[in-house]
Amino acid sequence: MATIAIVKECLVALNDRTGSSLYAINKWIQSEKKVVIKKHVMKAALKKGVEKGILIPVRASYKLSPAAKIPAPKKKPAPKKKTATKKKRIPDYCKLAPKTGPSPKKKVKRRKQ
Repeated sequence: MATIAIVKECLVALNDRTGSSLYAINKWIQSEKKVVIKKHVMKAALKKGVEKGILIPVRASYKLSPAAKIPAPKKKPAPKKKTATKKKRIPDYCKLAPKTGPSPKKKVKRRKQ
């Protein structure tokens, strides 16, 4: 993830009215993201964010510009195609023989003794 994106996420989470210091930003990144960003990389990312207009420098702190606070419009996901429901196939060994009603009993002839 790009450093400026992490910083932006941090500033949204901290939500400090006067901005967040470099120390506070680094501390949040270490605790939440479990990542250590080197000083020169962080300073370059903050400088680039100020140039692009994403960040506003306030003394030794930084806060998000009003334009950066507005979330980017989300794309609507393409509608999912409905698939025809398939009947569950029952294996042959599970099928029962069809019932044809009561079977007629055979009459047994008895011999007379």
